[in-house]
Amino acid sequence: FFFQAEDGIRDKLVTGVQTCALPILTQLERERILKIANSAEFGHQSPCQIVPRLADRGMYIGSESTFYRVLRTAGQIKHRARSNAPAWKKPEPLRATAPNRLYSWDITYLPTTVKGRHYYLYLFLDIFSRKVVGWAVYENELSDLAADVLRDVCAREKIQPGQVVLHSDNGNPMKGASMLAMMQELGVARSLSRPAVSNDNAYSESQFRTLKCHPTYPQAPFASLTQARAWVAQFVSWYNDEHRHSGIGFVTPSQRHAGIDIDILEHRKQVYAQARLRNPNRWSTATRDWTRINVVHLNPAKSDAAARPQIQRSA
Repeated sequence: FFFQAEDGIRDKLVTGVQTCALPILTQLERERILKIANSAEFGHQSPCQIVPRLADRGMYIGSESTFYRVLRTAGQIKHRARSNAPAWKKPEPLRATAPNRLYSWDITYLPTTVKGRHYYLYLFLDIFSRKVVGWAVYENELSDLAADVLRDVCAREKIQPGQVVLHSDNGNPMKGASMLAMMQELGVARSLSRPAVSNDNAYSESQFRTLKCHPTYPQAPFASLTQARAWVAQFVSWYNDEHRHSGIGFVTPSQRHAGIDIDILEHRKQVYAQARLRNPNRWSTATRDWTRINVVHLNPAKSDAAARPQIQRSA
């Protein structure tokens, strides 16, 4: 049985008192670890696989952390298996300069009176205008149902092939065969978030937060599918037609989607300018900026984010 002191904490006795000293692996010990880690037998395995196998043979030359430290010092920390290491890159930066160019969609749970059971809200959002362009509530979470909602959205908004990019997370309904087939049929391009990175689909996540924090959101679970659909219909009507959205200059999503926000914002500029002329002492600086937001970014590049995160105003 071979035992070698670990690259951990070594103890020594000094005048009858036990003290601790930092470990120092010898060059021979380091070379032996590297030789084993790079051998034909273990070269494709990680330290967490190597160390137990050595222990089964009655060998201990260092802990997993020791192997990692030695490999790191030698510049050999990398994916050791034959398969490619997982590599999830940030989605390509997307930008919208008009409605019906860039959509985001997701599914959220709506509670029911039956424990462990939910209704599923499918919601499609136009990122430029923030308008909810399509939604549905179902009892199941299926790619087929999502495809039906997308088809209705494209028909209602008169979407042409190649016009829209649809962004979503990596859920099964988003990547299901039915949804992908429908997108291909309609000419809708796909954009996906990285797994478990909610910020990649920030607009849909923010939309669901607004929905579930709304004062009228029921405190009790939904008693039926009909009740859930009725409440969502009421919320979407408020959100699209009454809610002044902070991200688009405090106009409603419907106003921006239709393009009438341009006149609304210009009118506000004139109101403020006239108010300043009547009483200039009330303003020590410029009046409020009612300039229209003409470019909206999704997962912006560093240069765009540094200039102004998520939004960009025109002069």
